[in-house]
Amino acid sequence: MFTELTSFILGAGLNLAVALLIVRFIYYPTTQDKNYVFTFLAFNTTIYFVLGLLTSVEVSVGIGFGLFAIFSVLRYRTDEMPTREMTYLFIIIALPVMNAMLASSDSLVKLLIANGAVVTLLYVLERGWGFHFEASKKITYENIALIAPAYRAQLLADLQERTGLPVKRVEIGRIDFLRDTAELKIYYDEPPLGAHAPAQVEGLPSQARHILES
Repeated sequence: MFTELTSFILGAGLNLAVALLIVRFIYYPTTQDKNYVFTFLAFNTTIYFVLGLLTSVEVSVGIGFGLFAIFSVLRYRTDEMPTREMTYLFIIIALPVMNAMLASSDSLVKLLIANGAVVTLLYVLERGWGFHFEASKKITYENIALIAPAYRAQLLADLQERTGLPVKRVEIGRIDFLRDTAELKIYYDEPPLGAHAPAQVEGLPSQARHILES
């Protein structure tokens, strides 16, 4: 009984420490978005304790994970959740399942290796080591005179000046001649980790205003 309780407590501590490490030192410094911090940590901690109790009464861990997966889908299906945050949410949900299973089997080495591998992989991916990332944004653009192929250089220069982004190329989508607007998708190199985001565009004159959507 003491050994089982000790494994449960140590597993809970390690699970929470890993979740904090991922959320606070890998996810948050990259996004600077606190909207999902509460969700990630609350999900992670609660799922671990519930699954720990489920495994102690010999209830299938797979059933427990399925219930929580269904619960998360029911909650987030009506809200558009970015792919990055959805990936982190899946990892945060999967971690306590993995840790609860390994803690109950008293396999400390596997527990440390599995958690270390997840943290290391996320850290490397967020730093972009060995990868070159190209970001994109959708823009509603009003100066449709520049969308002609002959004015592509002027179009890129105008977009760079307005957005403050190093725009490399642009794709032209829907054109609305009635409102003199066009839907553009701009592509640029993602700024280095820790770089400040470009200034907001709300202060621009009305004739030069455009809408940026992530």
